[in-house]
Amino acid sequence: MQQRPFTRYRGAVRLPFDPPIEPMLAKPADALPEGDGWLFEPKWDGFRALVFRDGAETLIQSRDLKPLDRYFPELDAPLRSSLPERCVVDGEVVIAGAAGLEFEALLLRIHPAASRVKMLAEQSPASYVVWDLLALDDEDLRGVPQADRRARLEQVLAGRATPPVHLTPATTDRALAVDWFNRFEGAGLDGVIAKRLDGTYQPGKRAMFKVKHQRTADCAVAGFRWHKNGPGTHIGSLLLGLFDDAGTLHSVGVTSSFTWERRAELVTELEPLRENALEDHPWSEWAAWEAAAEASGQRLPGATSRWNRGKDLSWEPLRLERVAEVAYDHLQGDRFRHGTTFQRWRPDKHPADCRYDQLEETAAYELERIFGAGPG
Repeated sequence: MQQRPFTRYRGAVRLPFDPPIEPMLAKPADALPEGDGWLFEPKWDGFRALVFRDGAETLIQSRDLKPLDRYFPELDAPLRSSLPERCVVDGEVVIAGAAGLEFEALLLRIHPAASRVKMLAEQSPASYVVWDLLALDDEDLRGVPQADRRARLEQVLAGRATPPVHLTPATTDRALAVDWFNRFEGAGLDGVIAKRLDGTYQPGKRAMFKVKHQRTADCAVAGFRWHKNGPGTHIGSLLLGLFDDAGTLHSVGVTSSFTWERRAELVTELEPLRENALEDHPWSEWAAWEAAAEASGQRLPGATSRWNRGKDLSWEPLRLERVAEVAYDHLQGDRFRHGTTFQRWRPDKHPADCRYDQLEETAAYELERIFGAGPG
């Protein structure tokens, strides 16, 4: 995100502390913690954002301590009308579509042209989900227990916050949190966050826990990319594919979770599969990927995206003979939302058996039940 740092804002707001501050972070956990003393919240899949408000001035800070305001101009007026006159809150910027949260739409906002940002803001407006209160008027609340901060947050937003500003659901009932973990996924939420009720807000510290969805899938390995060191040195990532009902192989993501030594070994191990790899390869038209994708709706690798300009995304084809089992958290559309983790080779499986229908499906949870209003 290329934007000037927050130093230019020092003194622009009269609050107990100046922007930017590091947000409190979460560390992964395999399961929701047992016992009493926990607050559970849905884990939103968006851009982490702290909001500083002092009267007519609102400043939106990203996780990496940069201003976000120019990318989400439509949030300025709603934040001023929904938040207390002078406060600092923590939360997430999200974009809700008909089928759930749309992280790709957020990525499109990181664009240098204000006209482009304005157009996207009108077409797919963002929302802000609040989950913590760090300051109110002249009071620094970071040293106040989580339970009290949550109570204060509910109090100051009651009757005031209106869409697109929302208070995140929260519960101390672990059984309900487990239900959320299962139901909310269809709306694009990442999982569940667990916070100690007696915990303080600790900037930059991993003082929360996050439990995310993770599953495995068997994928056809259709190619690879070289490591940035250059061709012939190390394997950078493997390109994964899944077949749809019509027998078309779609690019669904990559896996790159290999040690340095293993990346070198893969160069030799995959070399035999490079011979005559483009003959009858499902992605043999990769050089003309744009035309092929537009004509067939098929996802193909090798494209430079608007948020990866200048990055070499060229790839090397492999004969379709290998199957890799990978761990993933969830899908976004028909691709893996995040990078996958390599688990093992599956020599017992044929690439043609790597189909979408193996993936676990979850019904979309209606966002308006969380937001209290329809998406957008």
